[in-house]
Amino acid sequence: MKLLFVADPIESFKTSKDTTYTMMREAQRRGHAIAVCEPRHLHWQSGGKVTARVRDIRLTGDEKAWFQEAGMRDAALSEFSTVLMRKDPPFDAEFIYATHLLEQAEREGARVINRPQALRNHPEKLAVMEFPQYVGPTLVTRSPDDVKRFHAEHGNIVLKPLDGMGGMGIFRVGPDGLNLGAITETLNHHGATTFMVQKFLPEIVAGDKRIILIDGEPAPYVLARIPQGSEVRGNLAAGGKGVAQPLTPEDRATARAIGAVLAPRGLLLIGLDIIGTKVTEINVTSPTGFREILDQTGCDVPALFVDAVERVVG
Repeated sequence: MKLLFVADPIESFKTSKDTTYTMMREAQRRGHAIAVCEPRHLHWQSGGKVTARVRDIRLTGDEKAWFQEAGMRDAALSEFSTVLMRKDPPFDAEFIYATHLLEQAEREGARVINRPQALRNHPEKLAVMEFPQYVGPTLVTRSPDDVKRFHAEHGNIVLKPLDGMGGMGIFRVGPDGLNLGAITETLNHHGATTFMVQKFLPEIVAGDKRIILIDGEPAPYVLARIPQGSEVRGNLAAGGKGVAQPLTPEDRATARAIGAVLAPRGLLLIGLDIIGTKVTEINVTSPTGFREILDQTGCDVPALFVDAVERVVG
């Protein structure tokens, strides 16, 4: 197969923990060719196909100087066996424009994972609304009055932007309500921006569990991201400690139920976040956690993913 990864600049990859890198490594091990580009390199002109300025690369096995570039060229996306959209959030206008270009590439014969329309239709914070039976008390609003009422009801809450990642912009407000107004103004930009508020789940002390769903089936291990010190965020980017753990029967049932709905829509890879027993996010843009699970347990999640890609391509 010829695989094109649409991602952030590969020079920024931290190979010791980067999931996209593990996908590339496994794909190359199986003899597949790898090319990369960034969303800004996508291009379409009337009368032609969606193309990109792509870089053909080969992994070296050295995790510092980890790739060699074999060349740069313009190529139609339909020339590749699979295009893997792995651009990190923010889920902003440019991300949406990229999905439209990728969807046009699909019409021209390209196979894109995850499917562009599915990426647009399932923004990572808001996708939980479809599954209220698995979600704790949650509010989506831009109204300060709504936030005050939610806080009065639940006392201990977490507020976060809808387009962030890695724990960026997340605030906790306790029963005293200290700084609730200022935090609301920061997140809603004085009424211009919608954001999310959730009841604080004390089970976070045991970790924010990342469940990897591949074609609707959860991997047998999860990555529990455990907050450190006085931090309330478990995100690895915010200093959380990642600890791989066996998937519990209860979390497996939740994951399979959600996967059965979402996988047929073209979401081959999902990162499901659960605190305690409550789903907090459904990550579909560039789910991570492969490397930590592989290194700690030997469970070869990258191989499970490439197996699924090969099945899809046929």
